[in-house]
Amino acid sequence: MLLRFSKMHGLGNDFMVIDLVTQYAHLSSRLIRQWSNRHTGVGFDQLLVVEVPTRPDVDFRYRIFNADGTEVEQCGNGARCFARFVLDKRLTTKQQIRVETKSGILELHVRADGYVRVNMGLPRFELEEIPLNMPARQANYHLQLAQQSIAFSALSMGNPHAVMRVDNIELAAVTHIGPQVETHPVFPKKVNVGFLQVDSMHSAQLRVWERGVGETQACGSGACAAAVVAIKQGWMQSPVDIELPGGRLTIEWQGEGQAVYMTGPATRVYEGHIRL
Repeated sequence: MLLRFSKMHGLGNDFMVIDLVTQYAHLSSRLIRQWSNRHTGVGFDQLLVVEVPTRPDVDFRYRIFNADGTEVEQCGNGARCFARFVLDKRLTTKQQIRVETKSGILELHVRADGYVRVNMGLPRFELEEIPLNMPARQANYHLQLAQQSIAFSALSMGNPHAVMRVDNIELAAVTHIGPQVETHPVFPKKVNVGFLQVDSMHSAQLRVWERGVGETQACGSGACAAAVVAIKQGWMQSPVDIELPGGRLTIEWQGEGQAVYMTGPATRVYEGHIRL
């Protein structure tokens, strides 16, 4: 059996996208790991799956699997690619698309210029919602790692994020600190780790160590989390341009109790078939 797929990326954060509305496949973690291998498979950061919705008020179900085979709650760059995919494949003709995810409902708007604006929902700061095992909610938390102590802010954008401000993004110890924080016991579901350099009130640079993947070219939910932290701490004001290694995202947030909006590109790389 041949399974059709698309290879896509959002600012270099790359995906294998599968339509399981008109096709059928049983996805095991072993199979996903096999496909994600960049030497012997398709190669991707995440697998995105389009499914029939389970509720009447949405258009599709959107599922996300990391390269290690684990299913996760949210992927902002993937959401933009999802919107372009369902339009390109004529699974819908709508420019405004509602999709259900593991973390709730996402609203996607494909603009005339091809950019996609995503309502990423409310950021959540309560410890049990992140989740984070700390005594009390704070603006900043401290963590003792193997050789140093770090300060970070934490929140959920549908998936858990820790954000640290750094002076120099190029010198940030992403590959050293990232995996230590990702797997630290205070984060029972692991965590995505953002390293943020603030350049002005409306622009910043960001690198992200993603749980289950490693450092990626871009992380949409990570950019949202970093912008929320920067605005909440008074370092920046909305709208915020976040420059990632793969390109730029624009994030809008008007404060606690308000939804976060992310705007950026989605690119199709190629179409393919894979034998099951």
